[in-house]
Amino acid sequence: MIEEGRPLFVQIAEQVEDSIVDGTLSEEAQAPSTNELASFYRINPATAAKGVNMLVDKGVVYKRRGIGMFVATGARELLLSERRSAFADRYVQPLLAEARKLGLGPDDVADLVRVNAAQAIPSPSSSKGTP
Repeated sequence: MIEEGRPLFVQIAEQVEDSIVDGTLSEEAQAPSTNELASFYRINPATAAKGVNMLVDKGVVYKRRGIGMFVATGARELLLSERRSAFADRYVQPLLAEARKLGLGPDDVADLVRVNAAQAIPSPSSSKGTP
């Protein structure tokens, strides 16, 4: 899942973050080691270490000397908060800017979101398979 054009160490950090956000790696669980990441992604261990160090600097993982890397308490909430903010910047602000250009108001945008969400995400009652 390595992408061209983006630094490998950033992608490694994001992969670990994704595992924390989706619950694959829980808080206080042991995170993959630098060598495990390097082996899995077939990259230089120094590159993997740079990605892991980004996570340490951010407070997402911490080192237990001689034991390994562990997910910090509160890491999931920290990442979710960070991603919610990035979501607004990356998706909501451009959406609202385009809506203004089209003369759409907040209610129009909300209606469009509701309609499209209903089509993309089935409601619990519709997934029960009524006859």
